[in-house]
Amino acid sequence: MSFKKPISLLLCVVFFGLSSCKLEDDRVNFRFVPLQILSADLPESFELNETYEIRVTYLRPSACIFFEGFDITKEGVTTRNVVAIGSDFYEEVCTLATEELEASFNFICLYDEPYLFRFWTGEDENGNQQYLEVEVPVN
Repeated sequence: MSFKKPISLLLCVVFFGLSSCKLEDDRVNFRFVPLQILSADLPESFELNETYEIRVTYLRPSACIFFEGFDITKEGVTTRNVVAIGSDFYEEVCTLATEELEASFNFICLYDEPYLFRFWTGEDENGNQQYLEVEVPVN
């Protein structure tokens, strides 16, 4: 007895069944946006191979924007660019009331050189990126 025909038939049914499925609304109604960082709380110094919680205060510009996390990029050995990321549900009707909120991330000190953190604070009137820079020495 051959199992090839029943398995082939089952695979065809599954394939055609799944390919005919369609979500009711396949429109994307949100986008990711950077959130302005107002302040950051870092220790005065780091110890090598230790983990630190870094607290950030950011601005939520409307009730339709929700905090998603941080985009932290490495520039050089010990420079870190930090951007708070939000999801903006732009098709919703929301209040524009701004709100200051806090979030944090964990950081592990891996190098014995001072770290430079650059927290994104927005853009100036010419569209240039602005940063709050904090240098933390390593003991």
